[in-house]
Amino acid sequence: MSIEIKTVKTERFSMRYFHFGMGARTMVILPGLSLQSVMDLADAVAESYRSLAEGFTIYLFDRREELPEDYTVYDMGRDTAEAMQALGLRDVSLFGASQGGMMAQVIAIEYPELVHRLVLGSTSSHVLPEQYAVIEEWIRLAEAKDAVGLCLDFGRRIYPPAVFEQVRGALADAGKAATGEELRRFVILARAIRGFSVVDRLDQIRCPVLAIGDAGDEVLDADATMEIAEKLDYRPDFRLYLYTGFGHAAFDTAPDYRRRILDFYKD
Repeated sequence: MSIEIKTVKTERFSMRYFHFGMGARTMVILPGLSLQSVMDLADAVAESYRSLAEGFTIYLFDRREELPEDYTVYDMGRDTAEAMQALGLRDVSLFGASQGGMMAQVIAIEYPELVHRLVLGSTSSHVLPEQYAVIEEWIRLAEAKDAVGLCLDFGRRIYPPAVFEQVRGALADAGKAATGEELRRFVILARAIRGFSVVDRLDQIRCPVLAIGDAGDEVLDADATMEIAEKLDYRPDFRLYLYTGFGHAAFDTAPDYRRRILDFYKD
């Protein structure tokens, strides 16, 4: 399999994306913060979401190519919504992981016509200073151009210990291959999270919501998922699931994660 990377262009920016699957329904994935673009992993993503590709045509969006220095998560969500509109996507099953989940909340709140169902993975509606502390350390490492240190600390924080040990070498290699431009973009995208909050606007989300987290999340903490639950659990169309032992990256490490997404989309 070789997934084609495409570019959608609007009057303000360009954004890379890819899609796979042949289903009649549309799913959109918004990935989390990373040093290297997920566009480089298109084939692996398609393989991992194979179980959903039978019923969905699945789109995955990168961040915009022209990054302003003062970019925010709100801007990311609005730009992605604009890219979706440019491609004629609406009424989609939206899945956002970590920072992508923050973007997904912005889209569901401000562009309700675009979202049919919403899955929020390991994310937050309100990034507190103590939650941002991990990200500040990543920014420090990136600004010091310590890409290997950044990749290793990133992996140590998002994966359970056993998984981290398995991928430690690959993470170090990724750091060695990182470019100065990738580090620059990472700093902008990481800073964009500071002060993010839509917690007082969650009741504006009209579609059904599933929030999935892990009790041992070392990046945003399980309290971030629980805060979303506290705001939405009065609704009969809200679902919550907390893992134990799969870490912040439960969306990659939990073997039944995609089945839970699919079951929710089928409800």
